[in-house]
Amino acid sequence: MKWTDVQAIAEALYDAHPDIDPKVIRFTDLHAWVMALDGFSDEPNNSNEKILEAIQQIWIDEV
Repeated sequence: MKWTDVQAIAEALYDAHPDIDPKVIRFTDLHAWVMALDGFSDEPNNSNEKILEAIQQIWIDEV
């Protein structure tokens, strides 16, 4: 996965952190959790606030 795979990332986060309310997570935590996902292989600095917002919104929709 790369940062542009926002749908796949959000689904993986939903599976990896089922007890987390994505509405209250900090972007620093979200960034770290994405980097820790199995199958994620992109550079940490390739993300930005817009990408993190998109991931968070899709995760919220999944819940």
